[in-house]
Amino acid sequence: MSAKKILSIGIILMVFTSCATKKFKDISYTEHHDLKPLKLNVFTPRSSKKELKDVIIFIYGGNWNSGNKDMYGFMGRQFGKEDIVTVIPNYTLSPNANYDTMAQQVTKAITWTYNTIETYGGNPERIFITGHSAGAHLAALATMSPKYKGETSKIKGIILNDAAGLDMYSYLKENPPKEEPDNYVTTWTTNPKLWKEASPLYHIDAETPPIFTYLGTKTYNSIIEGNRIFREELLKVQPEAKLIKLDKKHVPMIVQYFYPWNNRVKEIKAFMNAN
Repeated sequence: MSAKKILSIGIILMVFTSCATKKFKDISYTEHHDLKPLKLNVFTPRSSKKELKDVIIFIYGGNWNSGNKDMYGFMGRQFGKEDIVTVIPNYTLSPNANYDTMAQQVTKAITWTYNTIETYGGNPERIFITGHSAGAHLAALATMSPKYKGETSKIKGIILNDAAGLDMYSYLKENPPKEEPDNYVTTWTTNPKLWKEASPLYHIDAETPPIFTYLGTKTYNSIIEGNRIFREELLKVQPEAKLIKLDKKHVPMIVQYFYPWNNRVKEIKAFMNAN
């Protein structure tokens, strides 16, 4: 079957999938006195079941300098098929923010979800977080770092999808940040102490929520290496931590969720049910 036919079938199936969810768009999750309130989208299953549903927050990637919540509606629709409420927040991108501001904003999105998601049929005691690439880094950092996790202690588990930035300290020591072309001086600063604070690797401890990891075998070498070191440390406190490797490059690791026949959402639901 040609790629064009596969895409066409995927689009048709997505139309049917979208009927299974309801979208609430552009909800402010920061205080009204903020100069430019940040917004998020919520996707709820159209289900006759009355009990509160599990919740997943998705943080998109884009090298910390690109991306938008409205690109990822397919994530909400796919999780909605499995009776999961999905929250997809925007966050300020570099060069208008550094990693710390981004992580603080993810923390605010988590706090909003805990305080508000019951209104949308979600269970505030059953919140998980996932992200792809830079979004996986921010999801992990906001949940694991002592600087933020006082606000995010309600997270029941983390799902990392081809996570970038797990050990920015080692990466930036070997590749000193430059402003061009990726705004890395702005994003990470030139302070090695802050690079370590920005790296989820150095925040693994016994209180780290359960982590489920996806890794593409054809992804960037820096991501493979960062995940290798991260997993070595994680297994010391979570010896049963699950890792699934997929024969994919970096971008296809997120694009796969577009197709209704992918197994990722069911795998993630199984992880959520177990935690």
